[in-house]
Amino acid sequence: MTGVRMFPSLLLMLFLLVLMQSGALCARRFRGGRNSQPRRSPPPPTHRADRGDTTESFPLDFTAVEENMDNFMTQVKNLAQSLYPCSAQKLDHDMKLNLLVNTSVTCNDGSPAGYYLKESRGSRRWLIFLEGGWYCFNKENCDGRYETMRRFMSSSKWAQTKRGTGILSPLPEENPHWWNANMVFIPYCSSDVWSGATAKTEQNGYAFMGSLIIQEVVKNLLTKGLDNARVLLLAGSSAGGTGVLLNVDRVAELLEGMGYAGIQVRGLSDSGWFLDNKQYHCTDCVDTMSCTPTETIKRGIKYWGSVVPERCRQSHEGEEWNCFFGYRVFPSIKSPVFVVQWLFDEAQLTVDNIQLTGQPVQEGQWRYIQNLGIELRNTLKDVPAMFAPACLSHEVITRSYWIDVQVKGTSLPRALHCWDRSLHDSRNNKAPPKACPVHLIDNCPWPHCNPTCPTIRDQFTGQEMTVVQFLMHMGFDVQKMAQQQGMDPSKLLGMLSSGS
Repeated sequence: MTGVRMFPSLLLMLFLLVLMQSGALCARRFRGGRNSQPRRSPPPPTHRADRGDTTESFPLDFTAVEENMDNFMTQVKNLAQSLYPCSAQKLDHDMKLNLLVNTSVTCNDGSPAGYYLKESRGSRRWLIFLEGGWYCFNKENCDGRYETMRRFMSSSKWAQTKRGTGILSPLPEENPHWWNANMVFIPYCSSDVWSGATAKTEQNGYAFMGSLIIQEVVKNLLTKGLDNARVLLLAGSSAGGTGVLLNVDRVAELLEGMGYAGIQVRGLSDSGWFLDNKQYHCTDCVDTMSCTPTETIKRGIKYWGSVVPERCRQSHEGEEWNCFFGYRVFPSIKSPVFVVQWLFDEAQLTVDNIQLTGQPVQEGQWRYIQNLGIELRNTLKDVPAMFAPACLSHEVITRSYWIDVQVKGTSLPRALHCWDRSLHDSRNNKAPPKACPVHLIDNCPWPHCNPTCPTIRDQFTGQEMTVVQFLMHMGFDVQKMAQQQGMDPSKLLGMLSSGS
């Protein structure tokens, strides 16, 4: 009888595998292949071959449906139905705009906040993404932001649909592990790093309700299937990545308080791990670009009426601004969080007054950039789950090339899959999966010394730059660096060219 029970299950698994392969092929036909849309060019294949990498595989994860065969069948039927239009009409992959019914929770200008949703019926996994986009911290620069970046302060001209990319993509070839999840994109319209809880008044002229927007969206989603979720991944990039660190425990506590303690809440913070370091060149604090990160947050936290995680607030009472910096808030977070951070983050360098345009950087700037990488490594060393490539860039998880970047031979989607499996296994008292790393950080010391970094283009000519060309542009002194490393300059250049 055991064999009889197993046989249908095996057939279903094989059927799902065939359908997934068909889905990927179908998606390619509609997109014309992975490279049909403009994107940054992947690194030359010789680099990967030099490192002995092999093509990655992404094992199917049946843990979400092991307990419930009816749910498994529903997913198979939904997948089959989604493939049917492949031969007849364009697949509908768009997320649809939903404005909040509770109109007291608003964007900066008082217009209703909202979210984009693409449901995946049968899936018990939900991904809620917080958009990034800097911030403003007083009436003057908020007025300027409203004039030049209104979509970050108002919902009045939001599109009715949005197409997901990277980890929000519904295409398995672009998003091998989360493609079939319920996707939610919350536009950033509060300008407060997702921390505010202040309504609009005549005195300040703006509402700052980022933290409340997240709470209200979660409540709203409970009526759309989130109540049946197994996993909720709160993700975000840049200011949204910092917003994840500030809100992931609050979301878990909200769901638990409403009777949904069974939903496993996790965080994914991309490019939101900022340092409260000293600027390379100090200037007067006028706007977000000229102020030190610390001064900006000190001013903003009062203006926004910010809410920070309670445990962090207690640790930094009177200096709650500390909770906006990853390495300070992380020890107080109870929910599992995966941190993604470029070691040479462009936004961090911008607020540190390192300008990478025009003339090559000076020697002092070059040392500052290298030290930034060292500082970031030090703050990340005790983070259990993280992915930190030695690249000069900002944001990655919603980029179409996110699958191409690797650290020590492991891609970001693969690392996230390993993290998912390790969390599942630990809940079931199993040993973590072997050869499945979750703590990945580059050791090489220079920006873009990782050959899988996103392509860099010359800002004036638009031409792609090799690693050596980029480093030369940055003012990299091959002779001096080779001497410091105790090697021949030609050998160093060869190593850089090959991505060693």
